[in-house]
Amino acid sequence: MEWASAPSIAGSPLPLAARRINALLAAAHQKIELFLDAQQDQLPLWGAAGLGGGISLWFCLQGPVQWQALLCLAASAMLAGFLLVPGRSGTALGWLGLTVAAGMGLAWGKAEWVTAPRLERPVIAQFSATLLLAEPRAADGKLRLTLAPHDPKLPPQVRVNVDLDAAPPGLNDGAELRLRARLAPPPPRALPGSHDFARDAWFKGLGAVGKALGPITVLRPAPPSGLDGLRDQLDRHIQQALPGPAGTIATAFVSGNQNAISKDDADSMRRSGLAHLLSVSGLHIAAVVAATMFLSLRLLALSERLALRFNLVLVAAAFAAAAGIGYTLLTGAQVPTVRSCVAALLVLAGLALGREALSLRLVAAGAVLVMLIAPEAVVGPSFQMSFASVATIIALQSSAPVRALFERREEGLLQRIARGFGSLLLTGLVVEFALMPFALYHFHRAGFYGVIANLVAIPLTTFVCMPLEAAALALDAVGIGHPLWVAAGWSLDLLLWVAHRVAGVPGAVAMLPTMPTAAFAAMVLGGMWCCLWRGRVRAWGVVPIAVGALAAVLVPVPDLLISGDGRHVALVRAGRPPLMLRERAGDFTRRLFTESAGFDGDTGWIEDEPGARCTLDACRFTVGRDGRSWHVLAFRSAYLAPWSDTVAACANADIVIADRRLPRGCSPRWLKLDRQALARSGGLTIRLGNPPVIMTVADGVGQHPWAS
Repeated sequence: MEWASAPSIAGSPLPLAARRINALLAAAHQKIELFLDAQQDQLPLWGAAGLGGGISLWFCLQGPVQWQALLCLAASAMLAGFLLVPGRSGTALGWLGLTVAAGMGLAWGKAEWVTAPRLERPVIAQFSATLLLAEPRAADGKLRLTLAPHDPKLPPQVRVNVDLDAAPPGLNDGAELRLRARLAPPPPRALPGSHDFARDAWFKGLGAVGKALGPITVLRPAPPSGLDGLRDQLDRHIQQALPGPAGTIATAFVSGNQNAISKDDADSMRRSGLAHLLSVSGLHIAAVVAATMFLSLRLLALSERLALRFNLVLVAAAFAAAAGIGYTLLTGAQVPTVRSCVAALLVLAGLALGREALSLRLVAAGAVLVMLIAPEAVVGPSFQMSFASVATIIALQSSAPVRALFERREEGLLQRIARGFGSLLLTGLVVEFALMPFALYHFHRAGFYGVIANLVAIPLTTFVCMPLEAAALALDAVGIGHPLWVAAGWSLDLLLWVAHRVAGVPGAVAMLPTMPTAAFAAMVLGGMWCCLWRGRVRAWGVVPIAVGALAAVLVPVPDLLISGDGRHVALVRAGRPPLMLRERAGDFTRRLFTESAGFDGDTGWIEDEPGARCTLDACRFTVGRDGRSWHVLAFRSAYLAPWSDTVAACANADIVIADRRLPRGCSPRWLKLDRQALARSGGLTIRLGNPPVIMTVADGVGQHPWAS
């Protein structure tokens, strides 16, 4: 189909110009058609990308006006593609507009559908409730209870923390309790770029969170039953057979329970890039499914009658699918585990149908299934990192140069081992670099030596630790599993040794302040371009990746970090510990502020800064930037100073910060942040330059339903 010619107008140069434009458009359209014809097998993958893009845009845009504008734009692209633009390019444009609009509508609809009552203000209440879920947090010494209160004045679901040593026996799912607790609305995002707990609570249906005050009375205990009881018995059995740190890691591998792992071990696993081994996800599901299929296929093949009468691959795939589903249910059916199980089932279905075992189409199908069920998972690190790693591995191994370099061939044993090790090393390096933007965006940190640690830890976990544990549990049925538990303990001790050694290397962790969402989006789009196309055109994806990486690295460190309640203020200096206003800031708060400041270490205190003047009520300090001195006054007590003293102190400051309401007469030279102002803005980051830049939580959350 040719593009229409422009009309002629006598005596005017318009016909010639119109013909030239028309010729250029026709040539461009022809080139696009040729490109899309060559890439026709890859086009369905961009449908999954469009669905995820629409979901992500709903979470990123501010409110209904932008959401409706994007829906109209996507609908216009869909109509233009299907009705106006000829050829495959029009079809591709139409489907892209349709999937983006579907993703936007899916996220918006799910957010409205899960709407549940929430507390408006903190309360202290005594109430009875049904226990829905109990989650021990041994590293924090807490027990997290999800409750369904019987009091109609309270939200349908609340979450309460209890000290582990104060928890009574019988706290199993279904128990009836009576307790007194301080409840508050789910906490909003503390600082721009930090994790949004209010968003998580919204999609989980939690209307309040809090802490138990005093003892808990169990009105009607509920004994462990079903899978919960089996999981508890397995945890106790493993802890008895393998006491100490190795036993806590073994428990995480078998039942997914990470709560007994010590803080030191958990930090080392995270800093060394091995934390993914602790959560039951793709690696664990793949190991269980592969081992079940291999063993069942070998055992069934011993029978000549079965081998001749049945398709043993299909039967073994069914056994493997049952094992994968059972293991998912045993470990609590968490979202990452369910996602990995779905992917494994798709792979098994492909094997059973004689199709390619693992392809980008299977990955896209799994991603679409997860997005249809839980669209909110798209903006979480677990979804992004798991699918990004799998897509990267498939794209890398399917590229012609890599296949030519590492394909099997007739050669000696040492050469085969070297080629296999090289393939593993290259894959680890590429996946580590692919996941680095996600780690820096969500956690403000990424490990430099994670590739080396994973080269040792993944084979050790897959081929030594988990098989030894499985065999030990099986032999415990006849009472002879002790030798294998000893061997499993040695292997797990080696795993922990690797984690601690790598975590302790200087420079093991790279820190970055809050990354702009636009920079992150550019790197993600570049990565998808590299993975989803075939041929040399993939190389163009490096351009947005480089632009996004440069924008992320060049983001300046903020000078001030202020929490939404005004209680916590940090003075940030590049390359040095951030200085906190209050010495009573907890571990979680200090870690949150150091991550947002891009510093790997603990905090200091403002009163130790040279030139700072602090009293029990307030601190005064000066920040010098771009040739100007900014004078900051931060209140840190609940005591009200005399009106005249407060007004005079404010007049001598450029910025005033307080967790209480300040009088109208308090007029600093530039910015006043008291309880009223912070209630509107939420947490802030301030970069004092020329001009100064302020980022607020309110700007990031916009008008989403969970906004305070």
